[in-house]
Amino acid sequence: MKQPCFKTYDVRGKVPHELNPEMAENIAAAYAEVLKPARVAVGYDVRLTSPELAAGVVEGLLKQGVDVYELGMGGTEEVYHAAFAGQLDGGIMVTASHNPAEYNGMKFVARHGAPLTAEQLGLVHQSLGHVRSSKRRGVTLHRDWRAQYLDYLADMFPPQSLAKIKTVANAGNGSIGHLLKAIVQRFELDVEVVLGEPDGTFPNGIPNPLLPEKRELTSQAVLEKGAQLGVAWDGDFDRCFFFDDGGRFLESYYLVGMFARHFLKSGPAAICYDPRLTWNTIEVVEEAGGTPLLCPTGHVFFKQNLRSNAAVYGGEMSGHHYFQRFGCCDSGVLPWLLWLQIQAAQEQPISSYIQERAGRFPVSGEINRSVKDQVKVLQAIRQRYQDEVVRSWDLDGVSFDFDKWRFNLRSSNTEPLIRLNVESRGDEALMQSKTQEILQLVDECS
Repeated sequence: MKQPCFKTYDVRGKVPHELNPEMAENIAAAYAEVLKPARVAVGYDVRLTSPELAAGVVEGLLKQGVDVYELGMGGTEEVYHAAFAGQLDGGIMVTASHNPAEYNGMKFVARHGAPLTAEQLGLVHQSLGHVRSSKRRGVTLHRDWRAQYLDYLADMFPPQSLAKIKTVANAGNGSIGHLLKAIVQRFELDVEVVLGEPDGTFPNGIPNPLLPEKRELTSQAVLEKGAQLGVAWDGDFDRCFFFDDGGRFLESYYLVGMFARHFLKSGPAAICYDPRLTWNTIEVVEEAGGTPLLCPTGHVFFKQNLRSNAAVYGGEMSGHHYFQRFGCCDSGVLPWLLWLQIQAAQEQPISSYIQERAGRFPVSGEINRSVKDQVKVLQAIRQRYQDEVVRSWDLDGVSFDFDKWRFNLRSSNTEPLIRLNVESRGDEALMQSKTQEILQLVDECS
């Protein structure tokens, strides 16, 4: 019987009807049956239902003879770090990321932080209810993983290499609060923390700075505190977002190019990017002597491509950033520290560079529309533009390139939404008019 909480690359569902402690225990047992791990790290986010679900995960692993490191409440990247830095056989993070409060879920990695493929997760799904307990019960292991993570960060970003600019850091009452405090102290940073106390009731709403309505608090705090930088995270802090000294939100798309340029100073290498917004990244990477590699959207594809192509970095316009030195996994903390390191090495504010790139390739930002029939909408858009297009491809929805503008329209993997991104070559008015044109077509099809 198909369980609705199983998605293509992770588990996500409403608690308790689609996901509960018993289901979490069974999923963990099936994970152990498929991957045959000896040691696994388990963590969970700030949601009120996460501790009991994590307890179910731990129990399911222990019954299968797996030894478990319990990381407690923290971020997805802390599970990734434990898996690759500790050379563990896997990791499970209990989180629903940016989904509404009634949801929860599970993210998985395999040996040394490698992503679980769709096929592997499919086998986990098939194994539910068909797993016998091991004769040996696993044991709970102990190690101060957070202290080791802080040491890892300090080795990659020596405190003296970071710009000590005044920063507003919005934790959004999410899972990063305690780690954020430790980082500020360890690196002696000038940071004003906003909503720093983890609170699973989400008194200020689910933290998701990708949504325009979730940016105002950070923006205002930057202006009120006279900060030079604002940074905000989502609930499990595997994504981060930046604001300049005027409180303006900076599209993650331009950060991909900036970080790529930084890494390519060390020599030619591959850089992974996603199909939603492309022209700026391609131009920056090629000018810096790198090789831009188009990657399907999603953490599994990026992790696989970084590993198989020895890419040094990959970034998505949604705020996910992947690093070869981080087990080819994504992190929300590394981009922040990398920003401070890059800023310390140059006189020009980073925001000036990003504004320059934004003028060269203006973008719409990701726009979501609820639709009843995603397939119908995509077919209608494809038919409307197919005679005018210069180049098109169907990787992640519909991507159409024209001479002076382009767009990507794709279905959400987790919600009943269509997501639109539009960019142009230096023509803000053209980008805006084409955005409205496509949205009108989407609404007409809905």
